[in-house]
Amino acid sequence: MTEKAEKGAPFKDQNKQAAQQGLNKKLVFAIAAAALGSSFQHGYNSGVVNAPQELIEDWLLNVLKNRSAANGDNTPIDQSRVTMIYSLAVSIFCVGGIIGGAATGYVGERFGRKGGLLLNNVFVVFASILELFSKTFASYEMIILGRFLIGLNSGLNAGLAPMYLAEISPVHLRGAVGTVYQLVITISIVVSQILGLGSLLGTVDGWPFLLAFTLIPAIYQMITLPFCPESPKYILLSKGQEIEAQRALSWLRGTIEVHDEMDEMRAEYESIKLIPKVSMREMFSNAQLRIPLFIAMSVMVAQQLSGINAVIYFSTKIFKMAQLSENSAKWATLGMGTINVMMTVVSLVLVEISGRKTLLLIGFTGMLFVTIILTVVMQFVSNSIMSIFCIVLVILFVVFFAVGPGSIPWFLVSELFNQSARPLATSMAVSINWTANFIVGLGFLPIEAAIGGYVFAIFAVLLAIFVAFVYYKVPETKNKSQEEIAAMFRQISYE
Repeated sequence: MTEKAEKGAPFKDQNKQAAQQGLNKKLVFAIAAAALGSSFQHGYNSGVVNAPQELIEDWLLNVLKNRSAANGDNTPIDQSRVTMIYSLAVSIFCVGGIIGGAATGYVGERFGRKGGLLLNNVFVVFASILELFSKTFASYEMIILGRFLIGLNSGLNAGLAPMYLAEISPVHLRGAVGTVYQLVITISIVVSQILGLGSLLGTVDGWPFLLAFTLIPAIYQMITLPFCPESPKYILLSKGQEIEAQRALSWLRGTIEVHDEMDEMRAEYESIKLIPKVSMREMFSNAQLRIPLFIAMSVMVAQQLSGINAVIYFSTKIFKMAQLSENSAKWATLGMGTINVMMTVVSLVLVEISGRKTLLLIGFTGMLFVTIILTVVMQFVSNSIMSIFCIVLVILFVVFFAVGPGSIPWFLVSELFNQSARPLATSMAVSINWTANFIVGLGFLPIEAAIGGYVFAIFAVLLAIFVAFVYYKVPETKNKSQEEIAAMFRQISYE
C-alpha cells in the first residue's frame, strides 16, 4: 500500500506542477482563439486606411464627379470635400469604438465573455461586405457605415477579449496573457502595412479587398472559439454553476487538480453574493470602487495622450524629411512597426518579472525624455544629421511605449476589480480610451499645423504628469489574487 502511494506521489506532484505552471496546449489554443480574432480587428482597422489613402481619395473624387454629372452639375469638386469625407470614414471608427466599449459591460454579462466575442463577429461580416462592394456600387456611404460597424466590433473586443484572457489565465501568468492582446494589435498593424504595399493590395483594384481582409480573422475565431470553454469565473460568479465552472477550469489547466483555484473563486463568489449588483452611482460613491476606477481610466487616458498615435503618424513625415523616398519611408514605417512587435514580445516576458508598475514607469519616463529631445531636434530637422537623429528618436519612442504603456492598460482594469464590478468598470475604461484616441486623432493635425514640431512639448508635459501619477497612485498587482487586490483598496479607502 505504501509502495503504491509512493509510486503515485510523483504523478500527483506532476499534476500539481502542471496546474501551477498553467500554460498548456489547450490554454494556448483558447488564448489564440480569443486574441487573434478580436485584437486583430482593433489593430488592423486602425492602420489599414493609411497606405491606400491617396487611392481612396481619388476614387472619392470620381464618385462625387459622376454624381454631380448625373444631376447635371458640372461644377468642379472641391478637394476639401473629398478630405472631409475621407476623414469621416477614418474617424467614425473611433466613434464606433466608443459606443462598443460602452456596451462591453452589458454584452459581457448578458452573453458571457466567449458568447459576446462570438456574437461580435456579426459586425465584422456586415462591415466586410459593405467595404468590399463599396467600389462596385460607387458608394462611399458603404465605407463609412462599414468603418462604423468595425469600430463597434473593435470597441467591444477591447473590453471583452482582455476580460476573457484575464479570467482564463493563472494568476502568475495573468500579465503575460493579458499582453497578448496588445501583441496581436501590433502584429495586425504590421500586416495592414504589408498588405497595403503597392505590390500587394495597395492598388486601384485591390484596396476594397484590403479593407475586407478583416473578415479572415473573424472566420478563424468563429471556427476555433466554440471549442473553448466560457470563462470559469463568469460561469461560477455570474451564473452560479459550480460544476460547469470546474469542468471549464480543468479543460483550461489540462488537469483535474484545480481545487485551489476553485476555492479562491468560491471565496470571491461568497463575498460578492453579500454585495448588491454594482451600479454606476456606486462606482463613484464607494471609495473601494472609485479609487481603482480612477486608476484604470487614468492609465487608459495616459496610453492615448502619451502621443504614440501622433508620433506614428508623424514618423512618415520625419522619414521623408530625412531625404527618404516615398517608398523608402513606407518601408521605414514598416520596420518601426516590426520593432513595436518585437518589444511587445519582450514586454510579455518582463511583465511577470518586473511587474506592471515598474514597466509603466520605465515606459512613460523613457517616452518623456525622448519627447523632450524630439521637441528640440525637430527645430533643426532640415539638417541631414538631425533628420537621422529624429528617426532614431521616433523608434526609441515606440520601443518605450511597447515596454509597458502599450499593453498593460488593457488588462490592468480586469485585475483591479472583482467579478461584480469588472464588466461596468471595463466598459467605462475602454470607452475613455477610445474617446482619448478620437480626441488625439481629431486634434493633432490642426495643432501641428499651428505650432509645428512644438506640438510634442504638449505631450512632454502630459507624460510628466503620467509618470508622477503612476509613481504615486498605481499599485503593483503582479501575482496578487483578486482578494488581495480588493483588500489593498479597502485599506487605501480607510486611510
